[in-house]
Amino acid sequence: MPALPSSVIEPVWDQFAVLIPEHIDTHPLGCHNPRIPDRTVFDKLVQVLVLGASYERIADSSCSATTIRNRRDEWIAAGVFTQLEQLCLEAYDKSVGLDLSEVIVDGCIVKAPCGGEAAGRSPVDRGKQGTKRSLLVEATGIPLGCVIAGAHRNDSPLLRPTLEHLGRFDQGMGIGLPDDITVHLDAGYDSAKTRDLLDELGCDGVISQKGFPLQAGKRWVVERTNSWHNRGFRKLAICTERRARVINAFIALANAVIVIRRLLTEAWTTHRWDDRPARRP
Repeated sequence: MPALPSSVIEPVWDQFAVLIPEHIDTHPLGCHNPRIPDRTVFDKLVQVLVLGASYERIADSSCSATTIRNRRDEWIAAGVFTQLEQLCLEAYDKSVGLDLSEVIVDGCIVKAPCGGEAAGRSPVDRGKQGTKRSLLVEATGIPLGCVIAGAHRNDSPLLRPTLEHLGRFDQGMGIGLPDDITVHLDAGYDSAKTRDLLDELGCDGVISQKGFPLQAGKRWVVERTNSWHNRGFRKLAICTERRARVINAFIALANAVIVIRRLLTEAWTTHRWDDRPARRP
């Protein structure tokens, strides 16, 4: 059974395949084993992301665990995952439209049993190793960027690098930022430092006040996106990767899948095409 429906994974793969750089054979004798097809390795990586299984458990006679890791690192070095995420956001903006006038930021702590560069003592899991994801979404919950850090890090210091992901829309994506941006934050960001940062960036802030319950407002969409990450991608819910760049690559791939799935959901009620899913994604 495939890790993701074909209606979602096929358009993602079509774009991913275009971004893969041409392989140059550097073997001095040219007598090594035939190269495993990129599509086979890509499908294995999707299984790792969705199922959260180790590379050894996903590997079989068609592709070894070493090949999966090596090809993954090649694609990370070429920036394929980051480019894929950006192109999916651009496609969504052209078809549906990103609402960047209001953005939401929130942190999410997950388990990191193997430790690593983005792990730290978790304050919500008895001091075990954990990773924090500081997630930025637009008004409807489409993920725009993510910053990872140890679970012991506070949300507030991660706000600046998280909001810096908005810069991607002014650097060649053709989307552009609106003149007025409102940032919605929970009570963990309620401080003078946060307000000074928002003033510096020219953003308005809607920040929940400490000590007052039931102040959800428009922040529920970021909680839903965190749920999409953790419930749809086991690798993100229990982070077993030790290197930050690998974690970021998996997050970018997960974001691309989420964006394409949301695009299909929006288009299902307004458009018809030959391979349109029988049910709304």
